[in-house]
Amino acid sequence: MSENKYERIGKEIVNVIGINNIESCTHCATRLRISVKDREMIDDEAIERIDEVKGVFYNAGQYQIILGTGTVNKVYAALRGNQPDPMDEQPNKEASSSRKEKGIRRAVRTLADIFIPIIPIIAATGLFLGLKGVLFSDAFLGLMDMSPNDIPENLKTLTSVLTDTAFAFLPALICWSAFRNFGGMPVIGFVLGLMLVSPALPNAYAVADVNSGVEPLMAFGFIPVVGYQGKVLTALVVGILGAKLEKKLRAIMPNALDLIFTPFFVLLTMMITGLLIIGPLLHFVESGLVTVITNLISAPLGIGGLLIGFLYPLAVMTGMHHLFIAIETTLLANTGFNPLITLCAMYGFANAGVCLGITLKAKKKTVKVTGMSATLTQLLGVSEPALFGVVMRYSMKPLYVMIACSAFGGAILSILNIKANSYGLAVVLSPLMYIYEWNQLAVYVVVSILIFAAALIITYLFAVPKAVMEMDQDHSKSRAS
Repeated sequence: MSENKYERIGKEIVNVIGINNIESCTHCATRLRISVKDREMIDDEAIERIDEVKGVFYNAGQYQIILGTGTVNKVYAALRGNQPDPMDEQPNKEASSSRKEKGIRRAVRTLADIFIPIIPIIAATGLFLGLKGVLFSDAFLGLMDMSPNDIPENLKTLTSVLTDTAFAFLPALICWSAFRNFGGMPVIGFVLGLMLVSPALPNAYAVADVNSGVEPLMAFGFIPVVGYQGKVLTALVVGILGAKLEKKLRAIMPNALDLIFTPFFVLLTMMITGLLIIGPLLHFVESGLVTVITNLISAPLGIGGLLIGFLYPLAVMTGMHHLFIAIETTLLANTGFNPLITLCAMYGFANAGVCLGITLKAKKKTVKVTGMSATLTQLLGVSEPALFGVVMRYSMKPLYVMIACSAFGGAILSILNIKANSYGLAVVLSPLMYIYEWNQLAVYVVVSILIFAAALIITYLFAVPKAVMEMDQDHSKSRAS
């Protein structure tokens, strides 16, 4: 596909919306997000007829056009005349819209901007852990007439480098991303995060193990000081406050002193504050959060899984699902597992099943084309085309089926105690998060297929909107002739 194609798509979008109706334009992973003056001026059907457009919706003052991963970047670049995006230096590409957001929406958007860049690393680490669980398992080793004692120590060490590094230095990654997001110098954030897990400090995991004999340092005789391995909230708050402090210092620091003394005061101030004040206080908050979420997930009769499976689709519809990323990171860092994403993942299978059910039964040609593309996109992990372009567009019945299937799947997996060891992998790729144990993998795959099939069949039989059963006018005319 030539670049001219994307230039043409961009021009067609602008022509339908109206150049004078556009206030600003940004994009995320799958959508072109356009702030408009008058939403009523836009012809949705005309936009959807444009090549590569998979659906549209309006939310939080933005007209959002679903183009899909990769395509949206090329269309956005074409709209800018293939010039570099000036927002690239400030990673929050939705700054213009986030300024309009307030309260909880703005907080959730900030969390997303900080944690999303970390997802690929955690997902890759989860795959390494899964492969380690398979290759070092008694069953696999037994096939080769080996036991765990036969594995060379150097191989175990090298494997640990792959599986343990990301979580060991997770605070450094979070601080780096927080500084990057809030306009600080990312390398300062990275070093600050490394200080939180410095080998010179007693290891947090060793201190928590009563049999290790490792004791925390006592500052001033009453403040326990340890490393903050796996402490997500501590790293998050330290990173945000550190970036804000850096910006204030640079505003008042003489140019001749800025290069050395701004990082000096930021690192000194935030190290003392983080280790002696923020860390000890947030330790109890984070431990409490993990306890609450874990107890909810393990509630009897799958009630917790039912509730999470019910709420997650609603969170996606409102953009609140980014909040789950921070919670999942906390669970992984503290327990090594992520049961939350397991329950949330049923949304993707249910959404794909409902979308495919509508697509297979629809008579409207545009729905068949859009629906099949949206189903495939959802199976690869991008839900907006299916959710907004098909499931929610014509009737509420498909939405009810999708939410019910998502909730039911969450309840089953909660009862069976299925839990991932990573995050960032969705729908058809999500089973990779369970390869660390064959029972976990098998149960997850079976339940996922059942939820997908149930959503498809129920939708096909009872919830296909009447609007999609009407043939396109041009098609009906050709048959009449």
